[in-house]
Amino acid sequence: MPSDPERRLFGGDEGVQLVADAFGAARNGAVVLAHGGGQTRHAWAKAGERIAAAGWLAVALDLRGHGESGWSPSGDYRLTRFARDLALVAKQIGQRPHVVGASLGGLAGLMAETHTDPGAFASLTLVDITPRMEPAGVARVVGFMADRAEDGFSSLEEAADVIAQYLPHRPRPQDLSGLAKNLRRGDDGRFRWHWDPRFITSVVETRATHSMDEFEARAGELRLPLHLIRGRLSELVSEEAARAFLEAAPHAKFSDVANAGHMVAGDRNDAFIEAVLGFLEDQRNAT
Repeated sequence: MPSDPERRLFGGDEGVQLVADAFGAARNGAVVLAHGGGQTRHAWAKAGERIAAAGWLAVALDLRGHGESGWSPSGDYRLTRFARDLALVAKQIGQRPHVVGASLGGLAGLMAETHTDPGAFASLTLVDITPRMEPAGVARVVGFMADRAEDGFSSLEEAADVIAQYLPHRPRPQDLSGLAKNLRRGDDGRFRWHWDPRFITSVVETRATHSMDEFEARAGELRLPLHLIRGRLSELVSEEAARAFLEAAPHAKFSDVANAGHMVAGDRNDAFIEAVLGFLEDQRNAT
């Protein structure tokens, strides 16, 4: 029976307090798990347990403005802020961790290594994210997040119904306790996503500021071990985008997870974890 994770606090950029769950001990090293936009650290619970069981310290982080972590005092959620946060967490862990980043978390790791804090990580796993993203997929994801950001939901059941419409390939959960961790209840009794609504504006600003072609070129210059995990049904990362990334960074490992969309860990958690552990084992054997 796995033990409960240890709650840890880290200092992020702008003095934002970051909350994390830590699983296991660093016999083989440390792994930081950085979730996607609109998610929380609880998305990594099973992954954290499995990675810890394999001998790693797994640190599942609530990104700034998400979950129990602090909100940016300036409302700044540009990618460079998330990147600095990850680098600061790495420094506080005391050793260069391997970073597994889903969507936003992956882009933040890539931004750190290409722009703000090169050399901060031992390796970087990008979970269904590359510099090139399908515009229609981005619009669908951002639209879903923004739709109820202010108004919220009258109940957990209503939120579950909306998610089921957005993810029709995934069965609607009967137990809503996991969903409750991704929502906060306001003084008006309504449930809203557990993230700062100002985050959406910064996402748009980041895409306007940074050229994705330049971002991809810089990624190709990286020499740290890279791993791209794609959901084969992804609406964000096309086969062409994955191929372009692998051509830019030919040393990167590639895992293509069948029957999974953009939310790879949620759609095929076991297959996702096996891909992560296989790559981590490769890194351990290489040292």
